[in-house]
Amino acid sequence: MSKSCKGLAMELVKCLSETDCIKVEKRSYKECAGEKCPSISAECIGLRETYFNCKRGQVDMRARIRGNKGY
Repeated sequence: MSKSCKGLAMELVKCLSETDCIKVEKRSYKECAGEKCPSISAECIGLRETYFNCKRGQVDMRARIRGNKGY
């Protein structure tokens, strides 16, 4: 279960690395992923929300019994 969000994490990093937040502003991935910055595309925002929900599901006891929805 610990690796069920790994695919989403890799997609999020790939998406964020193509944004102006990383390229132009030279900010870290953590700063760019945590903020609602206009330089982040809607696709990256969707991936971020999905990744956060995946990580939250790893802590939720109901999801732990049923299994986390993998990527």
